[in-house]
Amino acid sequence: MDRTEAGTSAFLRGHAQRTPERATPVISLRGAALAYGDRALWSGLDMEVRPGEFLAVLGPNGSGKTSLLRVILGRQQLTAGSVTVLGRVPRRGSRQIGYIPQQEALPAHSMPRVRDLVQLGIDGHRWGPSLTPRAIRRRVDEVLASVGATHLADIPVGRLSGGERQRVRVAQALATDPRILLCDEPLLSLDLRYQRTVIELVDRRRRGAGTAVVFVTHEINPVLGPLDRVLYLAPGGFLIGAPDEVMTTPTLSQLYGTRIDVVRVGGRIVVVGAPDADTVHSHADDPSAGGQP
Repeated sequence: MDRTEAGTSAFLRGHAQRTPERATPVISLRGAALAYGDRALWSGLDMEVRPGEFLAVLGPNGSGKTSLLRVILGRQQLTAGSVTVLGRVPRRGSRQIGYIPQQEALPAHSMPRVRDLVQLGIDGHRWGPSLTPRAIRRRVDEVLASVGATHLADIPVGRLSGGERQRVRVAQALATDPRILLCDEPLLSLDLRYQRTVIELVDRRRRGAGTAVVFVTHEINPVLGPLDRVLYLAPGGFLIGAPDEVMTTPTLSQLYGTRIDVVRVGGRIVVVGAPDADTVHSHADDPSAGGQP
């Protein structure tokens, strides 16, 4: 067993395996709508996410993918409808929600060390009991080991590669042992190797601890393995279902109101004709712009 596997085993020890499909939802939206002024992003959205489920959120820029995460985080109010997270109205700073934001450029001389960034995931929340300095340090070491980043602990964050930084962001998001993990375009600007690393870390967590994953992405192909369902947001509405139900020529053509071709090549999905189609086709190593709020 290598260091990563050993750390992960310790991190997940004591957790149940993936929760049965009919378990109580951890996220529930009913008749949810979101608009900015006269511009409606989506409406009538009914959706439940259950423990251990991996839901990918797809759609063109400006379709409200990041805004959906903000609603779940309690940072954005719905225009209509309702949302509950872990059985209650969402609020800022919940220790039961881990969040991986879109990558931001950092100067090479950025001073915070990796362990400092991860520590923010532990004591940077508004709610929850405080831990002793010794307990915090132990937790930081444990969570870094779980993602194979122990060797990065004392390196300034600004000196990390994009892939290393995302590995650390995963650690920060998992620091409070969350029941929900929200990922906002965590694969952007990463090569195929680091994309696989991030996906494997997220998938290992949800399988070992039953953590629900909501994964915003422009590129469906890297997540096809662990994926349970797709929520596709577009100007014509939304679709939610299994990948084979949503990612088809008829369904996406109906959603966009124009001909959209979905082709499967070598086990990969290629979408042709949709706005931003180049960000959801099979070129996973092409970095693209992130979704806008």
